[in-house]
Amino acid sequence: MPQNQHTTALPQMKKTNTAFAILLIGMVGYFVYWGLGYTQYNHTMLFLLATLFGVFMAFNIGGNDVANSFGTSVGAGTLTVPQALLIAAVFEVSGAVIAGGEVTATIRSGIVNLDSFNMQPLDLVFIMMSALLAAALWLLIATFKGLPVSTTHAIIGGIVGSSLTLGFLIANDDVNVWATVKWGKIGQIAISWVLSPVLGAAAGYGVFYYVKKLVLDYNTRAEHELKTIKAEKKAYKEQHLLAMDNLDQEEKIALTQQMASDADIYAEADYDPNELQSEYYKKMHEFEERKDKVYALKALQTWVPAMAAMASIMVSSIVVFKGLNNLHLEVNAIAGSLIMLMIAAVVWFATYLFSKTLKRKDLTKSTFMIFSWMQVVTACSFAFSHGANDIANAIGPFSAIMDVLRTNSVGKSAPVPPIAMLTFGVALVVGLWFVGKEVIQTVGKGLAELHPASGFSAELAAAVVVMLASVLGLPVSSTHILVGAVLGIGLVNKNANWAMMKPIGLAWVITLPAASLLAVMSFLILRGIFG
Repeated sequence: MPQNQHTTALPQMKKTNTAFAILLIGMVGYFVYWGLGYTQYNHTMLFLLATLFGVFMAFNIGGNDVANSFGTSVGAGTLTVPQALLIAAVFEVSGAVIAGGEVTATIRSGIVNLDSFNMQPLDLVFIMMSALLAAALWLLIATFKGLPVSTTHAIIGGIVGSSLTLGFLIANDDVNVWATVKWGKIGQIAISWVLSPVLGAAAGYGVFYYVKKLVLDYNTRAEHELKTIKAEKKAYKEQHLLAMDNLDQEEKIALTQQMASDADIYAEADYDPNELQSEYYKKMHEFEERKDKVYALKALQTWVPAMAAMASIMVSSIVVFKGLNNLHLEVNAIAGSLIMLMIAAVVWFATYLFSKTLKRKDLTKSTFMIFSWMQVVTACSFAFSHGANDIANAIGPFSAIMDVLRTNSVGKSAPVPPIAMLTFGVALVVGLWFVGKEVIQTVGKGLAELHPASGFSAELAAAVVVMLASVLGLPVSSTHILVGAVLGIGLVNKNANWAMMKPIGLAWVITLPAASLLAVMSFLILRGIFG
């Protein structure tokens, strides 16, 4: 960056940082004011600490998980970091508030069964606070290392560690504390370490293989043919000029008259080639016929609209089957499918019309431009889906804490106040801005080189796998799937950075035990101070 640009950008960056810091502090301040009344000023210090831990967790989800989701878009050059932030701000928060769910189940029916413990209500608060702090700390460590990890695995590890600690502290000899953990769930997580990236890689390879074969390779051949014709045309013009120089005066005059007449005919849109007299314009007509036969925009006008329609089906399915249901606007499978098909038809038609406006003279630029628009759509869908799902890793435990503080009892489920969802959504976006750049760099550029077409392929492949896995009930991680999809694209292009996968894979494996150990220490400290 030139010195003058750097000196201009630095104050602007400071202003932006200050604005985001003020936004987060103001939002959290208002939430604390509201939350103290909501919890009836019970255990004020615990509520303040829990708010700090919950916001810290949401902040780090933004820095790792959201950054990982937008890495392909930024790495492909489709979005800048500020643009990705803007999309995240709108769609992450919208997904959290609209489709995040109104009720979050507690861990009583999840990864740990605490029914066998003689547990006091505050013990659940300590468990959840420890899990939030431990998961957030591990995410922060991974984020600064540029390693994309699963926030779900981190929060589960935190819950397991703090729950087992409580069990060993209060359980009697009749209770097998280790048996309270549903190890089958832990086994599913271990399976996902392999299953998720493998499925993602297979899908990423398959999607990009066909994008490359049907669109990129076709365009390369078409561009080569057009360049060959252009070179031959240029060479013929030079030969014609040399030939004219060798003619005598009378022949030059006769040929010039022929060409002047042919030029008028050639300029007409629907001229008859049989009316041409000169060999020069007859040859020019042959060159134009060869160019027209190439059909350079064929891939952009046939396969690309179909790919855009398929992407729209995946995007709309998230909104139709999750967002509408959480808004109590349930639609059955047939109605939902019809809605998705209508959206797909509109997207296909709009993409086709857009492709008709593109110029064949710069095919690569036109191709990447249309894929850039398509990738923005898939990035928005990822943001909405992520806000709807993974924000629960922060808001779920925190809602349980607030419910216990408000009622002084442990319920089967805890309501999620919309103001809490909004506050955590803001923290998530601020986290992306302040600490997400390293993970964006890893996913967007470290694993494989990406451009708009390959970035779109990675996001579409990951969306397909996540959707199918949720339908089939397979234990997968969206983070691991997207990383696998990027590697699948690297396999097609033969530029996958396998060395980068060693620290990433290690981080995946140690996420759960690392969060568990951090939670053990956090739980002992919290219970020692407040217990």
